[in-house]
Formats: sequence, structure tokens, C-alpha cells
Amino acid sequence: MDWSNWAYLGAGLLLGLGFSGLLARKNKPSSSSPVLPTEQQDVVKLQQQIKQTQLAYEMAREMSQFKAGYLARTTHVLRSPINGLIGLQQLILANLCENPEEEREFIKQAHDRTLKLLKLIDEILTVARLEHGTNKLDLQPRSLKDLLQEVYDLTYMLAENRNFPFKVLLPESELKVVVDSRWFKQVLINLIETAIAQMEEGGIYISTQASSQDKFVYVWLDVPKQTVLQSEPIDLISSTNKLAEPEEDNIAFDPGMKFLLNQTLLEVMGGKLEIVPPLEVIRKENLKSF
Repeated sequence: MDWSNWAYLGAGLLLGLGFSGLLARKNKPSSSSPVLPTEQQDVVKLQQQIKQTQLAYEMAREMSQFKAGYLARTTHVLRSPINGLIGLQQLILANLCENPEEEREFIKQAHDRTLKLLKLIDEILTVARLEHGTNKLDLQPRSLKDLLQEVYDLTYMLAENRNFPFKVLLPESELKVVVDSRWFKQVLINLIETAIAQMEEGGIYISTQASSQDKFVYVWLDVPKQTVLQSEPIDLISSTNKLAEPEEDNIAFDPGMKFLLNQTLLEVMGGKLEIVPPLEVIRKENLKSF
């Protein structure tokens, strides 16, 4: 099967405190190296500062683009149910209801939509408060094996009901990741649910890989290509390529909005969420079911 896109989740590990020291020693010139003249040392130092400034600029620009996309998506997600509420209220105010029963039904629909809208706002506010630091995360060393087992137990029926293979390769060693277990599991569940909802064929494969170099554990989520988020314009409000409106009775986040929320949650925990090309080093035939 052609798997051309991967999503990986990196939850930061606190396995050691000497990584930055290793980098410092690596970059430190040896005592046998010839001493550069003062002018050359100044040039080298200036070049390093320029590189650091360029890197900081690129990171700031990337974050600015992310924030712009997040705001635009949030606005789009909230506008849709609000428009539905306005439409129902206009029917009532214009006396277009055939009888009191129909008017009461429209009021009930407006009430239900309001509750769903409130739920969406609460989810967005929760993530925003976590990012801002108003709400504190419970970051503790957790067993990655136990976390993946719990995620599997909560989601395997979704794949089974649609006859999609769902396989997980649990880590052999007792790896621990420093995460908020509730939100880490929620991110994985969101990604799996989104993939299953958009799948037409194929399966879902989860594996892990520990890196001793950057002190991260990578959780690879291998899904079919059609389930992977495609690039979209940042300014969704002014873009002519409008997103499809959600069904009236199914007010929920679109996949792009879910991805941004999941990405924010992982960044708050010190991790990353990225879409990467296939990695041949991870062989799907080695994955096994529970």
C-alpha cells in the first residue's frame, strides 16, 4: 500500500540534562586549534550572531503565520453555527412559522445549536488558556506503553466498525514521556478519529521510536494519504477558496482546525506535531495487533 504521508507526535522527554552541554562541548574549539587573530574571532562571532538572528526571524514568522491561520479558522468555525442561529431567529421574527408548534421547534433547534456553539468555544478557550499559562498542565513522567494501550482501547472499535485495520507496535522498553496524560491521549484520539472519519480504504498504524540524540520519543501515525491535511491559505476569511460548511446538525471542528488545536496542545507540552514524508526505516510489516 502506498503510504505517502506520516504524522508524527514528539512528546519531549526529560531523560537527561546534559544534552545542551554536549552541544556546547561539540562547538567548543579544541586546545590544539590555532588561535585566531582578534579580527577573525570577531568576524566568526558576528557571523554566528547573524545566523541566530536569521533563525529567530524565521521562527517568529512561522509562529505569526500559525497564529493568523488559527484566528482565521476559529472565526470560520464559529461563524457557521452563528449563521444558523440567525436564520432560525429570522424565521420566527418574520412570522414564517405555520403554527406555534413549528415556532417552538425552531426555538428548540436554536437552543441546541447554542449549546453546541458553547461547547466549541469552551474547547478553544481551554487550549488558549493552556497556551497562555492560565491553566496549568499536569506534566509527569508517564509510561508511553500504557498511554498507547489506553488510546487503543478507546478507539479500536471505531476502526473495527468500518473494517479498517488498526495496528499498534508498543515500545519494548519502558519508555516514559513527560506529558499531561489527559491531553496527550486526547491529541492521539483526535488524530485517529479524524483519520477514520475521512478514510475510504487502508488502515492505521502506530509505532514509536526513541532518539538518544535529541531526547525525544517519536510517535508515528501512519494513515492513508486522503486523510492528511492539505495546505490551505492562511487568510481563510478573504480567500476565494471557501471551506465547505459543516452540516447543520453536525456542528464540529473541521480537520484543519482540529490539527491546529492538537498542534498547540503538543507545543505547550514541549512536543511537536508535523506532517512528514514516509520513512522507510519503519517497516509496517513489523507492526502487530494487540
